[in-house]
Parts: sequence; structure tokens; C-alpha cells
Amino acid sequence: MRTYDFTPLYRSAVGFDRLANLLETAARTSQDSGYPPYNIETTGENAYRIEIAVAGFSPDELNIEVKENLLTVTGRKTANDDAAAQKTYLHRGLAERDFERRFQLADYVVVTEADLVNGLLSISLKRELPEALKPRRIEIGGAKPLIESKTDKAQQQAAKAA
Repeated sequence: MRTYDFTPLYRSAVGFDRLANLLETAARTSQDSGYPPYNIETTGENAYRIEIAVAGFSPDELNIEVKENLLTVTGRKTANDDAAAQKTYLHRGLAERDFERRFQLADYVVVTEADLVNGLLSISLKRELPEALKPRRIEIGGAKPLIESKTDKAQQQAAKAA
């Protein structure tokens, strides 16, 4: 596996430490086991959905947490030793192990809802920009004279007197 040293970036670029941390995190998580499988899709201009295959997990065994632009989905199987002791498997292909899946969210992306249907956990996300960052239209006024003439001053005084 190739590892990258971002130390030169820290020395020469001020304020890009978050970007370097994102790159390091992406390089570290690329070697995950791939469990559970997931899809990320766009459902609109500023809307996204993450679908995670969590067959065999109930809603109370799943936890979704967002902290500092990091979405963490964890699944913890409750120990049911009595039922497991009574079952004898010839082949056990369903993974019922604990997991933790992390997703780095962009700024202003919030989780709007989460649903568990037919073994798929769907997490809906939406980018909500603050009003200060949204584009706004600036009205363009007409040309104003740079030097007022005597007739302009007379018209202004007449308008004030009326």
C-alpha cells in the first residue's frame, strides 16, 4: 500500500490543514472491509441519499450520529445467546457482525431523515446554504450626473418647496 506524506503541504500552505486531513482519512479508509455495502445517490440539485444494506438489523440496533461534518452509522447486534445455541448452521452467509461506517459531509449538508425498509437503511441529506451565502440579485440604477447644473438645483429646490 502506498502512503503519502502531507508534511510539505503543512509547511507551505496555511489554512489547508482540513483538506490534508480529508485526504489522509480517504487514504486510510480505502482499505476497509467493504461491509456493509452502500450506495450514494443524488436525488436533486442539493439533495442526496445514502443507502446501506443492513439485513438482519433492527432499528434499535442501529445508530446514526453527525458530529463536525462526519456522519457515523454503527450497527451493534444484540447478543442473543439462547437462540444462537439452539441453531445449527450448515452454511452461514449472512453477516451479522457489528460495523461502523463513516461518511465525510461537506459544509452545510444536514441529515433530514432516516428510514429502514426491507433491510436497506436510507439516510436523506440536504445542502442548506445560509442566506448570506446564497446568490442575490443586485439592481442596477440609471446614470446619475456627476456635476449638478444650476437648472438641476432649481428643480430640486422647487420640488422641496412643493
